[in-house]
Amino acid sequence: MPGDDAELSPTSLAAASSGTGGGSALPFTRRRLAMLVAGLFALWLVGVFARQVGDASSAGNQADQLRARNVAMEHDVASLELELKLIKEPAFVSQMARGYQLGSPREIPFTVDPNAPALPADAAGSTGIKPEQPSPETSPLDSWMRALFGAQP
Repeated sequence: MPGDDAELSPTSLAAASSGTGGGSALPFTRRRLAMLVAGLFALWLVGVFARQVGDASSAGNQADQLRARNVAMEHDVASLELELKLIKEPAFVSQMARGYQLGSPREIPFTVDPNAPALPADAAGSTGIKPEQPSPETSPLDSWMRALFGAQP
């Protein structure tokens, strides 16, 4: 409409500044109202878009977690299949049967007496004893030379 954004006349300015006439200093025109509504709509649209971007990011993270979990489950399934293959072998079954004293009739089951004293620290086969390694008096090269060409005077 013509005159909506026209400048205020001097009489209306005087009335606005004196507080009479019921008008405000900045009249609220239709154009300003439309711009305000458009601005609020734009803010709402940005908010909706930001929420959808957040939801998409969350869904992407969840998909990555599910992929990682699937890979871990595939590894578990593969190891369980190998274990099942091992368990089905007759040698494994017979070894486990011996643990329950169900071995072959020729085997003589035995157990260590629970009241038996503990082995000393220097008992044969204990981890505390390490055999002494002979220290070479000559270098490995000299040993090879002696083996190839015989003893040198």
